[in-house]
Amino acid sequence: MSVEILIVDDAPNIVLSLEFLMKKEGFSVRSASDGEEALQAVAAKKPDLVLLDVMMPKRNGYDVCEAIRADPALQGVRIIMLTAKGREVEQEKGLALGADDYVTKPFSTRDLVLKVRNLLGLQSEPNG
Repeated sequence: MSVEILIVDDAPNIVLSLEFLMKKEGFSVRSASDGEEALQAVAAKKPDLVLLDVMMPKRNGYDVCEAIRADPALQGVRIIMLTAKGREVEQEKGLALGADDYVTKPFSTRDLVLKVRNLLGLQSEPNG
């Protein structure tokens, strides 16, 4: 069974780089460019993990995180929030709303991959 990751970000360059990175790790990847599209994508097919930007049009990442956590059918979906806002108050808000982890942009791709693999309960290296 392949692991599916939903990448939600309104910056196409970030989506492209995250898609490349996650596909390279062997994950199946879908993407959404705003909060509403993200919720539609999650409802259509439950992902294993969501990489969720905070600052987006229509609905922000906090709203999306809260909506996912409020739906019992989506229990088990892991959420890593991505944001340019590194202040502690934003991190606390994301974690309080149910995010599993919080990554500040710019981020180390290696660290992000390790966080994803750890949250999904996978070995830290694809062939390790």
